[in-house]
Amino acid sequence: MKVYVISQEGKPLMPTSPCKAKHLLKEGRAKCIRRTPFTIKLLYKTTNYTQPLTLGIDTGSKYIGSAVVNQKNEVIYSAETEVRNNIKGKMTRRASYRRNRRNRKTRYRPCRFLNRKNSIKKGRFSSTMISKITSHQKEIKSVYKILPITKLIIETGTFDPHALKNPKVLRNKLLYQHGLNYGFANTKAYVLFRDEYTCKVCEEENCKTLNVHHIVFRSNGGSDDQKT
Repeated sequence: MKVYVISQEGKPLMPTSPCKAKHLLKEGRAKCIRRTPFTIKLLYKTTNYTQPLTLGIDTGSKYIGSAVVNQKNEVIYSAETEVRNNIKGKMTRRASYRRNRRNRKTRYRPCRFLNRKNSIKKGRFSSTMISKITSHQKEIKSVYKILPITKLIIETGTFDPHALKNPKVLRNKLLYQHGLNYGFANTKAYVLFRDEYTCKVCEEENCKTLNVHHIVFRSNGGSDDQKT
């Protein structure tokens, strides 16, 4: 266990042991400024000597892993941060509240669709992506405040979902323009052609009541690829 130290000028120093931090607090030479992680601030001037520290960030959609090691590969800081994943639900609920309020108070006002500057902005990120990016930045900044980081390593895991279905796109980038629905009006037309216009329930061809729906409903986690 380490106690993180901030100089009198507000600069991060090397962490110390809990025993030494206890003596500094008792003698009135330091004060506690944060309980989690436990951080103290010195009340006297000292040298700003530090050692090289490396911060590693493991990005993720649900959790962010972070650790700091010194030159001897000793871990002096480690944390796991949970990322919010309820942004879409909150935005949908807020939109329903706004729509209900407008119907109650401004029902006679004509509709306006040209005042949504943020919605029609090009190259913008969704609210969920902004929240995830902000969470990563916040974790990195919080570590920089308590430790003198000299090197930052961010581990990213990238994969191409289209290449999983069609590995040929890794050799020919033009195949990205020819997806599964290429040549069809929509996904429904592609599914009917894929199943040869045969009902998956009664196995009859050219059934009069042939419908296209999800094998696994979207409410249960089904995808658009699983249709019949």
